[in-house]
Amino acid sequence: MNNKPILTLDRGTRCTAWNYSGQRLAAGLDDGSLVIYDSTDPASSTFTSSARFKVRESSILKVVWVPPEYGDAVACVCADGTLSLWEEVAEDAGGNRWKMCKCFDRDKSQVLDVQFGNSHTCLKLVAAYSDGQVKIYEVLDTLELEKWQLQAEFQNVVDLVSKFRNASCQSASISWNPQKNEGQHSSFVLGFNSNVPTLNSAKVWEFDLDHQRWLPVAELSSPEDKGDQVYAVAWAPNIGRPYELIGVATQKGISIWHLSTNPDADGRLSTHKIAMLSNQDSEVWEMEWDMSGMTLATTGSDGTVGLWQSNLNGVWHQQAVLKPTQ
Repeated sequence: MNNKPILTLDRGTRCTAWNYSGQRLAAGLDDGSLVIYDSTDPASSTFTSSARFKVRESSILKVVWVPPEYGDAVACVCADGTLSLWEEVAEDAGGNRWKMCKCFDRDKSQVLDVQFGNSHTCLKLVAAYSDGQVKIYEVLDTLELEKWQLQAEFQNVVDLVSKFRNASCQSASISWNPQKNEGQHSSFVLGFNSNVPTLNSAKVWEFDLDHQRWLPVAELSSPEDKGDQVYAVAWAPNIGRPYELIGVATQKGISIWHLSTNPDADGRLSTHKIAMLSNQDSEVWEMEWDMSGMTLATTGSDGTVGLWQSNLNGVWHQQAVLKPTQ
């Protein structure tokens, strides 16, 4: 059996993002260009470049697709700390082109991570910044993606009164609750890699409809691990479990957490660490669950991809290891 590549990325590619709905791939390059690849023949799974355009003069570090029900648009985080949103639009003469519909304001801090989330009234976006700030934006009319409004701003701490003026964050990781059940509150998990221990631990934030504010409802860390720097978080899809499943990667390894769905009298959700997975000596930079929420894929500093699963007895193990070629 001959294994043939379905796509060869341009030299200087720094990041990619897959659009499952449209069978498209977006790739950010060192020179600040964004390349869009489309499937030309679904039967043979081959892709060709359909668009290439300049986003910034600095390299693109992260690309995130807008949820497919809101059209074809991508958010780009660049090395200069900027965040911009690009949308594919149809031209009168035929064909499509990509245009920038929003460049988000920034002060001295840089955008480290950004993710989109659904609610039943609007499209939301959460961005984490290098000073430890978290900003929530929303757009009420998804046909006007240039009209984002700042809904909330806070820091990733349980004590909402605390403020850290000299926080310095190297990276951040955000993962929205992928569920879209009607009546379910919007929520996401966020962790930092910073010089402020109380910012680092992964915390679950939920939107309180009664008081119209975001509240920390759970902290995914053991007492002895609360100051550990978080490299990646991933919220698993739920296909009927009575609890949520979230992965958190730190320097100590990958922890798998159960998160209850029933809050206590104070509105908090109970947590339980069910597994601690070792990734040997490499740091985990990215994690992603499959669509069933049964398999967790991890990759990091050594370029190895690990696939993790739980057996019928609830014991987690590494199902496969994919190592890069030269």
